[in-house]
Amino acid sequence: MRTSLAQVGTQALRAAISSGNRDALADVVSGGTPPLLLAVSDNGPQMRSHTTREFMAAVAIAQHFGRPHTPTDQAWIETLFGHIKTEWPHLEKITDPGGLELELDQVRLDYNTIRLHASLGYVTPDDEHEGRAEAIRAARRDGLTRARDTRIAYRRTHRNNQP
Repeated sequence: MRTSLAQVGTQALRAAISSGNRDALADVVSGGTPPLLLAVSDNGPQMRSHTTREFMAAVAIAQHFGRPHTPTDQAWIETLFGHIKTEWPHLEKITDPGGLELELDQVRLDYNTIRLHASLGYVTPDDEHEGRAEAIRAARRDGLTRARDTRIAYRRTHRNNQP
């Protein structure tokens, strides 16, 4: 049985990680072995810091940075972060990690099951994933058509009653 280059690389990474030897891990990663995970982020100081790079290397996560001053490189996370900052501003004031985790669990539930998303045609991600979205959008269109027809019929029947 032949072992692929990726399998050898993964084995080397796992061995370096399990050894706990930071230098061994750095040697494996710098030697061209592909990492187990890739973190895509912006160029913020938190992600570029030495401590973050050291941690990412220790857990075999490579870093890839978007181009400077181009937030569209990671538009999905920029959008998510923007919505969370504006719709749930209290999260930035929470200092207790346990409390923040509980709040984020609630925000995640609200974001995916209650909040309507314009990019999905004003349905929730849960509706989209569960296959209910098209029926909801169709019912909404039908309701708007019925409301328009009712309004027109009402105005036609009451036209003569106006002074």
